[in-house]
Formats: sequence, structure tokens, C-alpha cells
Amino acid sequence: MMDSKEARVEIESLREQLNYHNNKYYVDNSPEISDFEFDALMRRLMELEAQYPEFSDPLSPSVRVGSDRTAEFASVAHRYPMLSLSNTYSIEELTAFVERIEREAEQQTEFACELKFDGTAISLTYEDGRLVRAVTRGDGATGDDVTANVKTIRTIPLTLSGENIPKMFEIRGEIFMPYASFDRLNAEREAAGEQLFANPRNAAAGTLKQQQSAVVAKRGLDCILYQMAGDNLPFSSHIENLEAARSWGFKVSEYMTLCRGAKEVVEYINHWDQARKSLPYPTDGVVIKVNNFALRRTLGFTAKSPRWAVAYKFKAESALTKLLSVDFQVGRTGAITPVANLEPVLLAGTTVKRASLHNAEQIAALDIRIGDMVYVEKGGEIIPKITGVELSERCTDSAPFEYITHCPECGTELVRFEGEAKHYCPNQGGCRPQILGRIIHFIRRKAMNIDGLGAETVELLFNSGLIADIADLYTLRATDLAVLPRLGEKSADNIINSIEASKAVPFARVLFGIGIRFVGETTAKYMASHFKSIDALMAADKQALQEAEEVGDKIADAVLEYFADPVNIAIIERLRAAGLQFEGEQTERASDILEGKNVVVSGKFTTYSRDEIKALIEQHGGKNQSGVSSNTDFIVAGENMGPAKLQKAEKLGITILSEQQFTELIAGVATTTATPAEVEQPKAAEQQVTQTTLF
Repeated sequence: MMDSKEARVEIESLREQLNYHNNKYYVDNSPEISDFEFDALMRRLMELEAQYPEFSDPLSPSVRVGSDRTAEFASVAHRYPMLSLSNTYSIEELTAFVERIEREAEQQTEFACELKFDGTAISLTYEDGRLVRAVTRGDGATGDDVTANVKTIRTIPLTLSGENIPKMFEIRGEIFMPYASFDRLNAEREAAGEQLFANPRNAAAGTLKQQQSAVVAKRGLDCILYQMAGDNLPFSSHIENLEAARSWGFKVSEYMTLCRGAKEVVEYINHWDQARKSLPYPTDGVVIKVNNFALRRTLGFTAKSPRWAVAYKFKAESALTKLLSVDFQVGRTGAITPVANLEPVLLAGTTVKRASLHNAEQIAALDIRIGDMVYVEKGGEIIPKITGVELSERCTDSAPFEYITHCPECGTELVRFEGEAKHYCPNQGGCRPQILGRIIHFIRRKAMNIDGLGAETVELLFNSGLIADIADLYTLRATDLAVLPRLGEKSADNIINSIEASKAVPFARVLFGIGIRFVGETTAKYMASHFKSIDALMAADKQALQEAEEVGDKIADAVLEYFADPVNIAIIERLRAAGLQFEGEQTERASDILEGKNVVVSGKFTTYSRDEIKALIEQHGGKNQSGVSSNTDFIVAGENMGPAKLQKAEKLGITILSEQQFTELIAGVATTTATPAEVEQPKAAEQQVTQTTLF
């Protein structure tokens, strides 16, 4: 057992990593690690949170589904939550899952086994036999309305025909891009000089979020449906309902099979682990679900996933090829990433020429040498990585790989921080990729949202001597830009107008945009809310910094380091002079009824979202806390309140308010409070509706 301080540091680090990779997967559609690596990080975090419940947090990635929501589409609340599935890579774990179900059912159980398609999840709503809405998974509770784009996918019926069609129901499935469509699309992009999609999954997700449905129609997306949801479905079992859906016009997998017992389930998996390689679309595993709905309701759910279903992930496909050379890339924070150049090899439906090597430790551990024949996997069948060396084919004159000691861009000697695997170039102000990376980060949509300035244009401005840092953007003139290649007067005017508009961007996004190491979008929001201004933030010492939510040792040190650099202070002052927002909006309080009160919000709510309740607490003078402690005044609890919070509240005797009681409190109405023991779980009827609806 580690001590409490060490546990907190590791928990904070894991949360930062998982939030980052969630964002890369769901928002950017450019994952950097495999599913296996992500799941390992998640398991470690959940273990630590169970051992140290005092560090529980309702915003932890362990209790939420990664979000793919964007600002370009209308947000729609799911009538039935779209939860995630538990994953396993082990036949032993899968067998234990089946045996547990059969013990609880006290009989041999029927399981629906289906291929796990590698695309992007969708929920389709039909009323009176007509498609009325298509919504992405989003964060599981709310997703994006992409109906116009989905209507262009020919395998999704706009109207249904047949018998026993419910008046209203939802059907969930996976939108994906077949290999043929993917190859055609990348050939077109290569001919046009555009960046290629890394894999069919990214291509499908990116296509579904296009702003023009005409573009979607041309890209050849497909969709297979795998779960119905509704109050009046015609049958009491999963497969019977999907067969009915097939008869109404839906594309349902022809490879769905009913299996009895662990032996048949394992046989199905073993067959498709090989047979899937001949399929015309990407798959990455098998989903195993209890077939009978009544048994599903009995088995219920954990906080994140159903207890009646599991996803078995196939082992990543591997190929053997030659390592030709290693390049070293420099990121905006100075992090050095080695990248292997390979002899092209076909792997999981795409040609692989490059693979990640991560850091010096991995290279040394694998003893990778130039000229070696190396094994390459697509982690989660997405990101190529080198996993081993075929020593029998190593040349006798090969020499151990020597990791670089100086930056490949500026020549500065590299450093390595305590506790980190990567090397860094410390020359922030003079290393070209770092400067360009910081500017590109600053202009991105979630920061300053400056339209018309992509990576190529930023590089053009830098090479032309017009900008050397982010503050220089606010000295640009349209006449400076119009004479540059590929721009012209209209583009120049649009860029200048967008730069001017960015001066109204709120403080939290400016703080995110300036690029302090480890300060992501969420942490920037918390710090902006806590300190209210850049001056207060710059004046804070380490202890004061750590009083803000989500700020641990590592982030606090990074903030102190950033503001200790006079170059950064000079940039801040130039941005301030340009008119950027370095203070939070001062909103007038609705009342002082919660003045001096520390409040924890936990669970799911019906009238308000959790963020809206937190905003109401602040509007009425209260302060939000992430965890329950002795100075917590009360908890606002919704459905499925965290068990660790409930246990600690009971121990400390902290008052708990329901959503209605909280609403009455801020309205000035007398309310009866509850003790932790009186907090009720969702009613059985409400649970039953949810339990018939997922996946």
C-alpha cells in the first residue's frame, strides 16, 4: 500500500491521462494509445479509487463515458442512456462472466453473440414507422443530433414496413466505413493533397460530423443495427426483436448467433478471430449479451455498464517488417517522440509505414536496432506500434540504438524530468516546432477559435516573419496577409475579423489557450473560476494553487514554472494590452442563501444537469467541492449517488438534499433534509425502463 499522498498524485496523473485520451478518441478522432493500454490505465485508476475513497470525484473518467459532443450540432438528451460495455481480452475472464450469469440465473443461459463493429455508435428514433432523429453516443446522457447526415446513409431506412412495429422506439447500432469506401476516400484525398485518414474508424467518425450532408452522402458509410430500446417492444428476447427489426427493413448482422454456455461462446469467438479477416469492414471483437430481457433486469447494472453484457476484444493483429530509420518529433511542450520508419506492410486492412516508439525506455527495453525485423501491431487495431524484435533475423554487425542527446530541431541539450519517461527540449522560446505548436494550440476551436488560421497558414506567417509568438497575432493587418501565397484580400479580412472576435473569448479559454503545461480545458475552467483573474493566478503560491479543483502537485508546479519565465509574462502583458479577457465575468448573485456553504453534487438529475446545479450553487453564494470532507455542509444527491460519497457522508453525519429539496432551498422554501441512510435508490419501475434499453 502506498501512502495517501502518493495515491493522490497517481490518481491525479491517471485522470489527466485518461481525460486526454478520451478527448483524442471521442472528439479529435485521433487516438494515440490502444484500447488495451487505455483499459489498463482505467483499471489502475478504479483500483486506487476503491482503496482511497477520500479522493473520489464525480468528474473522474472512471464514472463517465468519453464524450464525442461538438459545438456544431444541436445537443439532444438520450431518452435511454447509452452506457459503455465492460471489456475483456481474456478467455478466462469471459468464461467467468458466463459462469457468474448462470449461477445467478440458476440455469443454463442463452447468450446473443455478435461481432463488435469498429465505427461510431448511433441511436435512431422511429415514430409511426418513420425516422425522426439520429443522435451520437456523446457522453452517454446527451449526444449530437446528426439526423441530416444519417439520412444520407442508404442502409438506414427512412420509413419502415411490416407487422408489430412499435409506435415509438429506438434502435442502436454502429456507423462504419467499409474498407472499399475507405481506400477510395484516401485515394481521393491523396490526389487532392489532403491529409489521409489513419483508419476506417476515424474516417467514419469524421464523416458523420461533416457540416454538409452532401459530403456524407458521397463517402459510402454503412450501418449495422444491434439493439432495440423501448417500452413496448414486440418480443421478450434480444434476438427475436432484432429479427423483427430485420423484417421491417433494418440491416442487422447476419452473423449474430445464439450460444448456450461458455463452450459455445468461446467457439464463436475463436471462429471469428480468424474469419473476420475476410470481412469487408473493420471489427475489433465480439459482444456477448444475455438474450432474455427479464434476466437482464434481474442482473442490473454497475455505475458504468450492464452486468448482463461484455465485450471481448480480439488480440491485435501483428506483422513482421524491417525498421529502416527513426525520426524524432518535437511537440509544443518540447516532448520528444521517436517514430519508426518501416518497410510498408499490410496490417488490419491498411498499409503501415510508420509506428510509435514512445520513448527511450521502450526502445531500450525492446533492444530495437536499425535494420531489425520488428513485429508491428495496431494497438486496438488503430495505432501502429512496435512490440518486439525477431532476433533470429538480426544482422551480426548491428549496433545498439543510441538515443539522441540534443534536440533535432534547435540543437539544445535534452532534459528528462523526474518521474517522466520522455525527454524534453527546454528551449521553449527558440525551438521552432514548440513555437509553432503553441500558436496552433492557441488558435484552436476550444481555445481562441480563430478561423482561417490552420497549421499551414501559421507556418507561412512564421516563415514570413510576421509572427514569432501568440501575441504577434494581434499586431497583424489585412494588408500583411493579403500578399501571401494562397490567401488574398477576402481570406485576409476573414482572418483579421476572427482575430478581433477572439478578444471576447472568456478568460477560461484564454487560460487554456496560452498553453501552460498539463493545464487542459477542464483544469483551465476550474482555475479561472477559482482565481477569477490572471493577476490572482500569477500571485498564487503552490498551496493556494492546490486549493483549486483538479490542481495537484504536477499542475501547480507547471503553473509556477510558466509564470516564473519573464518571456511568458511579457506575452501575457501584450495579450492584455491587445484586449484579451484576463478576468472572469462578474455575475450578479441571485441570493446569498448559500453564503459560506460548501456543497458536494453527486448522481444524475432530472430537471438540471450536474453542471447547472453547480452553477446555481455559485449563483446563490455557495462553493462547490469535489469530494466529501468534514467541512462539507450538505450534499445535493441525484440518482446513483456515488457509494463512496454516501458512505463518507454517513460517517460524518452530513445532510443530503434531493434535487427537489435543493430547488426549494434556493427558492427560499422550507425543506426537510435527509440523512445518508434515508437516501433512496431509483424506483424499481424507473430501473426497469432503463434496463430494457441499452446497446
